[in-house]
Amino acid sequence: MNVLVINAGSSSLKYQFLNALSGDVLARGNAERIGLKDSLIKHSLNGAPAIKIPVDMPNHKVAVQAVLSALTSEKHGVIKDMDEIDAVGHRVVHGGEKFASSVLITPEVKRAIRSCFELAPLHNPPNMTGIEACEEAMPGVPQVAVFDTAFHQTMPSKAYIYALPYELYEKHGIRRYGFHGTSHAYVSQRAAALLEKPYDKLKIISCHLGNGSSIAAIRYGRCVDTSMGFTPLAGICMGTRCGDIDPAIVTFLMEKEKLDPHGVDNLMNKDSGVFGISGVSSDFRDLYTAAGEGNKRASLALDLFKYQCRKYIGAYAAAMGGVDAVVFTAGIGENTVDIRQGACEGLDYMGIQLDPYKNTAVKSREAVVSTDESPVKVLVIPTNEELAIARETAQICGAQM
Repeated sequence: MNVLVINAGSSSLKYQFLNALSGDVLARGNAERIGLKDSLIKHSLNGAPAIKIPVDMPNHKVAVQAVLSALTSEKHGVIKDMDEIDAVGHRVVHGGEKFASSVLITPEVKRAIRSCFELAPLHNPPNMTGIEACEEAMPGVPQVAVFDTAFHQTMPSKAYIYALPYELYEKHGIRRYGFHGTSHAYVSQRAAALLEKPYDKLKIISCHLGNGSSIAAIRYGRCVDTSMGFTPLAGICMGTRCGDIDPAIVTFLMEKEKLDPHGVDNLMNKDSGVFGISGVSSDFRDLYTAAGEGNKRASLALDLFKYQCRKYIGAYAAAMGGVDAVVFTAGIGENTVDIRQGACEGLDYMGIQLDPYKNTAVKSREAVVSTDESPVKVLVIPTNEELAIARETAQICGAQM
């Protein structure tokens, strides 16, 4: 089954066209600067270098049409016509409490997604725009919504509830939701396969470490806790997000810095994290360069990130009553040797023994990087959210996987 995977942002639309059964990526790309001047599509076939296709894209509807034109182009297409697109899978960030799994998109589902707009104002509206643009461009082609939050809906109430008046949960849905669910599900399942052990018999801690980072505790195939919360701001510090802080800091800063709600939200989401501490960059490569040149704030930012990862690993081992495997994924988790080493440092007492040689040798490929004798296995597994979305889409559309 050939599935077009769509991840629509406010001014961009990322896509992959792949075979859900084999996992072969036939084409991928990104429609950039939608609604802006100099919009273009970066389009790549079968892993080849991307070509740039200038195209005026005033809105997402036109962007979807441009993507379909690229896929069917005689010059750089991979299909003869749109009949070869069997289904479309959409990444939708927030499904609230309404969705614990992926679903075929119907008018009722769209209403439910819209009802979550205020929970994810930067993500759900463009996700919906992508859905409606695809529906108009490909009438009759099944569309499936795959939610970032769905995987975390198995958390028990003691893990997701906040100690606020319970009426606020009932009235506004204020609770821990968690994000990166598609990634956590994919890499934890791959870990079980690599270890050749039943997924429903393992206790796994999944560390999705990128510009946005989250950690999840997965007990016997079900998420029981995760670091991100009501929004993706919570948890460990990230590229530009502060992560967990004393909530009283918010009102303190509003008073002292004369910030309105938008201003303090912008500060915590865009000016904080390792960028805010270092004053250098949100890119960890820049931080390591600066730290190597003696920049103490850059070193502090890196130390804090590793320390917070280590704290969450220890906390989630306690929450699950032990751990069988720790998985590192996403851009930083897959590629940064020192982050993995720092996150596992001092955890020998709980059975985590990183092999420094294996850890140094691996970069962005599947591998076990713990010692052979380590009771707890440490793995690096590149995430593949697009493949996970394609397979969810194919399964829902009735394909035989």
